[in-house]
Amino acid sequence: MEIRRPSTAEENPLQAEACGDGMPSSFDPPTVAALLDGNPAGVAVLDANLRYTYVNPALERLNGLPAGSHIGRTFSEVLPELRGQAAVLRGVLRDGEPREQTISGRTWAAASDDPRFWRATYHRLETGGDVCGLMVIVVEISDVARQRAELEEARGHVTLLSTAAVRIGTTLDMDTTCRELAEFVVPSFADVAAVDVFPPEVGHPVRRADPGVLRLRRAALRGRGPLDEQVQRFGHPGEYVDFAADSAVTRCLAENEPVLDDWEDHRRGRSAFTSERITASQALGLREALAVPLTARGRPLGALTLVRAEGSSAFSDQDVVVARELAGRAAVDLDHARRYDHEHSIARELQGSLLSEPRGPHPHVEIATRYLPADRGVLVGGDWFDVVPLQDGRHLKAMGDVMGHGVEAAVAMSHYRSLLRLLAGDDLPPHQILEQLDAMVERSGLDRAATCLLAVVDRFGGVCEVASAGHLPPVFIDPGASRAHIVPVESGPPLGTGFGGYRTTSVPCGPGTVLFMYTDGLVERRGEDIDVSVARLASLTLPPGGTLEELLDRVLDRFGGDAEDDIAVLASRIREEPPVLRRPGGSA
Repeated sequence: MEIRRPSTAEENPLQAEACGDGMPSSFDPPTVAALLDGNPAGVAVLDANLRYTYVNPALERLNGLPAGSHIGRTFSEVLPELRGQAAVLRGVLRDGEPREQTISGRTWAAASDDPRFWRATYHRLETGGDVCGLMVIVVEISDVARQRAELEEARGHVTLLSTAAVRIGTTLDMDTTCRELAEFVVPSFADVAAVDVFPPEVGHPVRRADPGVLRLRRAALRGRGPLDEQVQRFGHPGEYVDFAADSAVTRCLAENEPVLDDWEDHRRGRSAFTSERITASQALGLREALAVPLTARGRPLGALTLVRAEGSSAFSDQDVVVARELAGRAAVDLDHARRYDHEHSIARELQGSLLSEPRGPHPHVEIATRYLPADRGVLVGGDWFDVVPLQDGRHLKAMGDVMGHGVEAAVAMSHYRSLLRLLAGDDLPPHQILEQLDAMVERSGLDRAATCLLAVVDRFGGVCEVASAGHLPPVFIDPGASRAHIVPVESGPPLGTGFGGYRTTSVPCGPGTVLFMYTDGLVERRGEDIDVSVARLASLTLPPGGTLEELLDRVLDRFGGDAEDDIAVLASRIREEPPVLRRPGGSA
């Protein structure tokens, strides 16, 4: 690079004639050298034209040039890659106010392309009241600036991980968790993110005929901006994606370590399968990938692949550490989701096998039931119902709800129903059945309380006897009535508490009257009083000729859409018999 002395046309008009050209007379070189040569900070003296008149050894080392290459030249001539000093220097000459400035760029001493930073202080020099020039003191702060940048990066990573704990794993659905993970890291941490998991039906790698190819199910894929649509060619969520043995995903799962895959020289030593995929990625402007295993409790669940495009910074060692921590936390959420899904399936199958449709107790009694499970995000509950034929044309109907969720609740439900069927054979009134059931549950050690509503209908007597153990009241719909009526049955404590104290209430129930029973999932809503919710059931009606199946369909359509818990409903009525025609003489 050519360094030249500026022409006279470039001289600063602020030069004071009394100072002359060069170092001010009152600052002779031996004195200045004696004072400043040993200073560890870089020091320079400039004349009123902003040309170097003195440079100490420390500044020589900082700039990478000897003093002779400075003298008589300006900042821009000596260090052309440093910008922005001239205006500040002229400001100090003009008003005499000292200034500080942070300078960045490169000097002749730079050994790498890493940015360097200096802190410079400028003071005006005067002699006899005349401006003679400036003194410049320079200290390199590259390490401080780098540490500050690293600190800010670390703070950003801590914030990223803290936010991840809130935004990832909000449900117990595995695909939702994968999607949350991909959406969280794009664009804050990567330009493209893919989450690939082992198929849940086997829980281990699924291989094709070629043993060197790993097949995973793509659970989530997200790209920044236009990349979101462009990367879909590599496998939509829900599809199976194959990875060769030399792919970053396969290697990270085999080693259980993050694998940083720089695609700059991908053709050397790569399989054609992997090389073609990288070439297609590069065509979209993608440059490198970081594959991180998703492992929980020592078991691999899949892999998170982070990709950065041209224009984004390369993955640093700190990025790899953060990606691994992020993947580790997400893997715990995925493991919870997978374990929940497994337990949920078992509980659902168990409950489905136990909650069979009750057989009709008598040809003169019409029964309709429904069971509506809650969303996948809610554990299966212990809702149950049953119908048991009794003597003299009577029948017992039960609606119960075991407290809690999961497999344990479903198992407890089967115990309650079995005990109830055993007691029903003794032909006791409803409140005594509840009394004995409560005592038997307490003695059995079953630690799951349950609510229960019992109703014994006598079709000949036209009456329904009802008793409740902490359950919601029944609803009766009379033929042709414009509104249903909710019977305020005296409710005792839930079963399994051992307190007893149940009462039977008699309610008229003639032919055609519908008895409607339900669990709290039908009416219970967050933030609403339960009495208000139950009161809405008074609007139920059954038009002439309407069936119980139609009634339950309307009930679930109206009240079951926003349910947060499982729903069980049962409707029954005594069929209206046609009049008996008798022949003359009294014979039928």
